[in-house]
Amino acid sequence: MNAHTIELYASAAVVFAAGKELLVVLAPTLPDRRSPVQVLGAAWARRPRVTAAVLVATAVMVVLQYAVAGLAGDLVRRPGALGDGQEWRMFTALFIQSSGAVQIVVNLSALLGAGAVAEWVLGPRRWLLVYFASGLVANYVSLEGWGRHGGGCSVAICGLVGALAAITLLRGAEPGDTAQRLRLLSLAVPATGLFLCLLHNNHGAGLLTGFVLGAVIAVTARPGALRLGLGKAPVAEEAAA
Repeated sequence: MNAHTIELYASAAVVFAAGKELLVVLAPTLPDRRSPVQVLGAAWARRPRVTAAVLVATAVMVVLQYAVAGLAGDLVRRPGALGDGQEWRMFTALFIQSSGAVQIVVNLSALLGAGAVAEWVLGPRRWLLVYFASGLVANYVSLEGWGRHGGGCSVAICGLVGALAAITLLRGAEPGDTAQRLRLLSLAVPATGLFLCLLHNNHGAGLLTGFVLGAVIAVTARPGALRLGLGKAPVAEEAAA
């Protein structure tokens, strides 16, 4: 294992640790009910329809990429795609998991958890903006030379984590000492994104794009528009529910 690989694994560990903590705090559950199973159950109890739709679409494409010969090659990033007018590969590559079973399990599991909590915090429209904008930017820089072949939805999921980090940093989610720890974790996300960009890893582009969008959302969203844990939903929406 060379130094570059070690750096990538270390960066992934930072993002995972920070992201896990943010998801636990931001999920629609009580402070004493924050085991992974409880967090996941609470998030999906809110019926995250956009997350469900993207998850199902991604899972269907996983089946099709193995069932239909040549399909994956027609949809993933490939060298020269932008020059050939195949910009659409920046989008379709998000639905093809090109690195095998481990990538499939990790990415779908991450989308199941991070996607549901992010939709609770952001709402469906902002979720779609962050997810696909982050994925498209990451795939664009990849096609420009960072990693011209391949595909996967992890770059878009990184965008969701980046957005949650920015919102936590600017809006806050917990009082006291917990808030200070969350700020440090939130800052670790864009710092890792910048480091990954220096390594020309497209996950860094996804993280930073999501963080920037999350910062814009945090600054411009009306009071109560963002849900930061249980009981933080806008009164009008709770009444409608």
